[in-house]
Amino acid sequence: MTDAAPATSSTDTGSSPRENGGTNGPKAIIKNVDMTEEMQQESVDIASAALEKYNIEKDIAAQIKKEFDKRHGPTWHVVVGKNFGSYVTHETKHFIYFYVGALAILIWKS
Repeated sequence: MTDAAPATSSTDTGSSPRENGGTNGPKAIIKNVDMTEEMQQESVDIASAALEKYNIEKDIAAQIKKEFDKRHGPTWHVVVGKNFGSYVTHETKHFIYFYVGALAILIWKS
């Protein structure tokens, strides 16, 4: 397991923005990641679908978690919001922190 930088840190991986599953919405800007490129894209796609379906942050987070648990097994955790801090311990290669517009999304497995 690996300790992740606080979600409010300015750590930037230099990853280029990824488009949201072909929609015309805002691009995802990845701020910190320990995950394969394929899983990163999957994270953005799952989050984008949840953002299209729900408006309430807890519902968006629940949908993302449900999808990750279904695809990759249990113990995924998701935080969605505009103003929060966090410091998490995560399983290696199972962490991503990104923004879609002004909304921050943090996904990790422990």
